Amino acid sequence: MSDLSSHDTPRPVSLFTVFAIFFLFAAFLLVLKYVYLPHRTGTFSGDGIRTAQQREQILVDLRKKEDELATKYGWVDQKSGVVRLPIERAVELTVQQYGTKK
Repeated sequence: MSDLSSHDTPRPVSLFTVFAIFFLFAAFLLVLKYVYLPHRTGTFSGDGIRTAQQREQILVDLRKKEDELATKYGWVDQKSGVVRLPIERAVELTVQQYGTKK
């Protein structure tokens, strides 16, 4: 009977086993973090991610430039004689050109 009772008592867990389990769990969490979780980016200083105010200012500047290009005369290529016309004038010339042809 004494042989049977000696098998029923649990052995103490070694300190090495506790550290090994802790290390494996920490390694699993690191792999999880770097592989599965999205990476956060910091402030971007180059082209790309911008704040809402920066995007709004860029849009205002772009619309101003497009408005100037669409409403004013200018050279596209002065050597070859290509000019930029305001849209209204280009429409008038196109109507005149195609209105006279039959």
